[in-house]
Amino acid sequence: MMTIRVLIADDHPVFRRGLRAALGAAADIEVAGEAVDGPSAVTAAVELAVDVVLMDLHVPGTTGIDATRELALRAPGVAVLVLTMLDNDESLFTAMRAGARGYLVKGADEARIIRSIRAVVAGDLLLGPGVAERALAYFARSASGHRAARPFPELTDREVEVLELIAEGLPNNAIALRLHLSAKTVRNHVSAVFAKLHVEHRSEAIVRARRAGLGKVSLE
Repeated sequence: MMTIRVLIADDHPVFRRGLRAALGAAADIEVAGEAVDGPSAVTAAVELAVDVVLMDLHVPGTTGIDATRELALRAPGVAVLVLTMLDNDESLFTAMRAGARGYLVKGADEARIIRSIRAVVAGDLLLGPGVAERALAYFARSASGHRAARPFPELTDREVEVLELIAEGLPNNAIALRLHLSAKTVRNHVSAVFAKLHVEHRSEAIVRARRAGLGKVSLE
């Protein structure tokens, strides 16, 4: 019988301990290690050669999304199964775009988590109850070209362009030049973005945008 090696990435020791105990009920699953933040999760997943990472999205260091994205690049054979308190479309679809193969909300019972681990190792895409329905609706919108299929559907296409440039670190005057807009128009777009995302500061908007995969900065 194949043994599935699992890494638990979560900053709450009580949760990790409980999850480790729950997985102990499955003879074919071995908890190979634990990580308390994003960078250590990536490092441990590679060094321990695990098959599955149970990834919380709110981990210190980097987000679980960033860690998932990095794992997809460094260790594409490792299946990331998100296990989070976040039950919203933005987190779900951002995680899937980052490379997660499954998404469960904390509170899923032990049997479902074990089945999910086996499923993602087998190459299946696994979504928890309620999540699957939203995903199907998402792909239906995507097929029709609906803007709800992209990050931040509450923003207009122009506002997403502005947010992406904010996430790249550009000030308003540079955004105006890039988009061939007046400075006043850019200020209006920035204000609208902040209001719709319910953020007060530019730094908060940058964090939200980068978590959604916007604003990739070239390292060259």
